[in-house]
Amino acid sequence: MPPAGRRIGDDFIDDSDSDVSITGLGDETSRAKGKGKGKVIDRRKKDKGKAKAKEQPYAWEASYTRSWDTVQEDEAGRLEGAVQDWIARGRRRRLLAPAAAIRRTIIRHLVLVLDLSSAMTDRDMRPTRFDLMLQYAREFVTEWFDQNPLGQIGVVGMRGGLGERVGEMSGNPQDVLKAISERHKLEPTGEPSLQNAIEMARSSMSHLPTHSSREILVIYGSLTTCDPGNIHDTLDDCIKDRIRISIVALAAEMKICRDLCDKTGGQFGVAMNEGHFKDLLFELIPPPAQRAVARTSGGTGANLAADLMIMGFPMRLPDTSPPSLCVCHSQMKSEGFLCPRCLAKVCDVPTDCDICGLMIVSSPHLARSYHHLFPVKSYAAVMTLEDTPNPSRSCHGCAFAFRESPSTALGAASEGMSPLGRYRCPECRNDFCMDCDVFVHDVVHCCPGCGK
Repeated sequence: MPPAGRRIGDDFIDDSDSDVSITGLGDETSRAKGKGKGKVIDRRKKDKGKAKAKEQPYAWEASYTRSWDTVQEDEAGRLEGAVQDWIARGRRRRLLAPAAAIRRTIIRHLVLVLDLSSAMTDRDMRPTRFDLMLQYAREFVTEWFDQNPLGQIGVVGMRGGLGERVGEMSGNPQDVLKAISERHKLEPTGEPSLQNAIEMARSSMSHLPTHSSREILVIYGSLTTCDPGNIHDTLDDCIKDRIRISIVALAAEMKICRDLCDKTGGQFGVAMNEGHFKDLLFELIPPPAQRAVARTSGGTGANLAADLMIMGFPMRLPDTSPPSLCVCHSQMKSEGFLCPRCLAKVCDVPTDCDICGLMIVSSPHLARSYHHLFPVKSYAAVMTLEDTPNPSRSCHGCAFAFRESPSTALGAASEGMSPLGRYRCPECRNDFCMDCDVFVHDVVHCCPGCGK
């Protein structure tokens, strides 16, 4: 039997189980090699998969716009200026619409139809569709009355297959905001019914005069409608009554929604995100163009009552006047307005007198309604100063200093943006900055340079 070990010099070599040890060592080495090889193969597969994914993006990525790719650094390596230009480009885009004088209806009656079905509890729009709809509806009502002081708004809800009257038609924005601010009374449930809601809105506008516009705005988040009858009959009745229907959809486009808008002359849009939802809603604030009126062969108008209308300008009572009952709320108040025809006391204007039916307005409200009929001309973007002998160094409106070097933002000229940050009035030839340009056209509605 061979010795278990032998000494060679100072080293002791153990020969016992040498083949087993060698075999085990080889196995461990082979396992290590196998593991390493497997990792290499896995890494190659992963890299190949990543490269394939980059070459073939997902379907939803094909239509996705990388907004961060459009933002570029300025000369100093900062993104602040580029982001400001990007935001300003979106603000000015709506000012490029034609500013020609169009006959519009300044006395508007709008019924806001809110979808209160279970589909509004979805969270694709934060926090939920329902909460976002109420938030934007409150902002819409405030801005709508600011630009249409002679108009009135009523609110109707859709849930449980029925139409519910949330708020009566009113010309006071506080009454409308109070109706849609009580969230616990508007909890979403059940399925919506377009036909029932439109029929309720149509019945509330059946008594209105011909010189006022009749509009229905629907905020719709469901993909179904639970109707008791043929909704196309309701569509025919709306066309006959000259009611304009506009729909802002939060889910997807439906054929019946498109037909309701196209055949009545309204607008239809599908919100892609929260910002787009607000844009679609606020595009409906300016009064729509008045439709052409059919004339008879004798040349007389088909609705002569629309040519002239009676308005009354009330006398305002101060806070120190003796308290008296108002005809609108039957409450004792000191301040208010007196009807010039029957001397009845009302709380707010514009409104219709509950005693004699006269439309009571104030002169500032009437003047504010005319800026839609005669809008301020769009300011032209200044691309170069070569044709300007003595260009101004600051804005004519706010004295803000203009930039000396032109901006290098791509696509600015094609979207009506000035690389110099100057926008010139075509009448007085004064230069304004971007903020003053938007402020003049959206708020002031009068050029501070020429007064037009």
